Amino acid sequence: MSGLPQTPVRDDVVGELVERHRPLLDRALEAVSTREYWAAYEEDRDAYGPDAEKEGEAAFQARLGKPFALGQPAVDGLVGPEPEQGGERSPFGSLLRISYPHVDPDRLFPAMRAAMRGWARTTPEERAAVCAEILARINRRSHEFAHAATHTSGQGSLMAFHAGAAHAQDRGLEAVAHVLAEQTRLPARVEWRKPTADGAEVLAKTFSPVPRGIGLVIGGRTVPTWSAYPGLFASLTAGNAVLVKPHPEAVLPLAMTVEVAREVLREAGFAPDLVCLAAEYPGEGVARDLATRPEVRIIDYTGKPDFGAWLRENCRQATVFTHTSAVNSLFVESTRDYRGLVGNVAFTLALYSGRLCTGPQNLFLPEAGIATDEGHKDFDRVIADIGAALDGLLSQGSESAELLGAIGDSETLECHRRAAAGEFGEVLHAAPGVSHPAHPAAELCTPVIVRGEAGADALFTEHPGPVYFAVPVPSAEQAFETMAETARRSGSLVAGVHTVRPDVREQAEEFARESGVNLSLDLTGPWLMTQASIFSDVHGTGANASGNAAVFHGSFVTSRFSVVGVRRRVDERDRP
Repeated sequence: MSGLPQTPVRDDVVGELVERHRPLLDRALEAVSTREYWAAYEEDRDAYGPDAEKEGEAAFQARLGKPFALGQPAVDGLVGPEPEQGGERSPFGSLLRISYPHVDPDRLFPAMRAAMRGWARTTPEERAAVCAEILARINRRSHEFAHAATHTSGQGSLMAFHAGAAHAQDRGLEAVAHVLAEQTRLPARVEWRKPTADGAEVLAKTFSPVPRGIGLVIGGRTVPTWSAYPGLFASLTAGNAVLVKPHPEAVLPLAMTVEVAREVLREAGFAPDLVCLAAEYPGEGVARDLATRPEVRIIDYTGKPDFGAWLRENCRQATVFTHTSAVNSLFVESTRDYRGLVGNVAFTLALYSGRLCTGPQNLFLPEAGIATDEGHKDFDRVIADIGAALDGLLSQGSESAELLGAIGDSETLECHRRAAAGEFGEVLHAAPGVSHPAHPAAELCTPVIVRGEAGADALFTEHPGPVYFAVPVPSAEQAFETMAETARRSGSLVAGVHTVRPDVREQAEEFARESGVNLSLDLTGPWLMTQASIFSDVHGTGANASGNAAVFHGSFVTSRFSVVGVRRRVDERDRP
């Protein structure tokens, strides 16, 4: 790499960061090895202080209606603030009216490559400590990040704080830990001695992790920080520069992330252009242009499968990691806790309007009904009881609105309208409409359950929003066969199974292993199949069409750097 001279690294600052964050990094390394429960960042909103929520809201409000200055090079215009200029519109009805810098990649990429020189020459521990400091500062502003998530992705406040702030930060640190473990697996230097008749041959050897180049992170809208942080922090910790291309309707959370990263890098004596933002004009399609640049060597993408396939086919100069749509399944064969099951399923269907990538779309039940602790329940009764539980959940005013969140995209609204109108099949249950008491302009969608048929094409297509297919099946074998075909054709991240039968449990586990789908068995109460415990659970396996981005997997980390060895002969007579 060549380019502008680098600012000397302030060893005093970096050394202090290493000491400050060593306990955290050691604990993270332990957690990714043992897979025990651990969370680095507090998910309790009250733990951040009595005034933290108000201060976070005030900080968010202070950003509205203003340019977002990052001090980036190669700026050639502004995106926004109006929607027709690329500005964001909150799913809750208001305009953010924020404008973001638009950059010229021909001038930006040389600056980013130049910024990598000093960064790549630091140790893995130093890079990990700087990244831990970035996450620490993001964490202190968690309430502000939660507001940004709410008003770009439509998440309720609790979901926004978890997925948009604390849990996203855990995901970032998990990636840092995996990179640190891989980059320190070989010793930095070693004296190699081979016995000979005359004594020994001695070589001094060094092993240096070398970054691949610029990483491009193409963000999604549903959970922008949660999905972007693994790739962003993995590439940065590995020594690469990172260009963040956010979803046009969810720029703010990732712009704030870039802002914090640049601030920390600058203070530590590194070039802040290691991390930059690429906002786009309406219809510009800048992701395609950026992704095919020869400087881009790593791509992390979250979004629709068709563009993920395009990236894999056309970006041969880069390693491409995709996290695309998933069609997940839930099979209820029998249960010892019928009321717990019904309540758990209803909450899962309502949560965030069914937009989580780990939520189920297809609900399989035996056509003859299920055995329960309350006696036999036929197919129609199970669906009716789930519907009644949904109606109860969604009759609680503001709490129901918070649970659902708001919908900001026309595709989801149209899919929900068609399902409710019976265009996808017989409507078995349509939950009553809910309005948001604090945001009357917000569009909220309540769950619609449609009768499906095993093998029908509709089951293998992702239907955005709270649209669900209840499918009667003649046997467990038929359910697992259809679930396996779904994973092959459409991709599945998770599956849920409820059963009291050991043989069905064994079939479920066999399906999961063969299809590369993470499995939840008999979860009731507060445990949802949508949840993933960071540092413990594996989110995605990389083994089916839902994508190959699996943070725990060695290739997710090692593809971001190589190792170069240097050896030289040591003459024993030269030793002091």
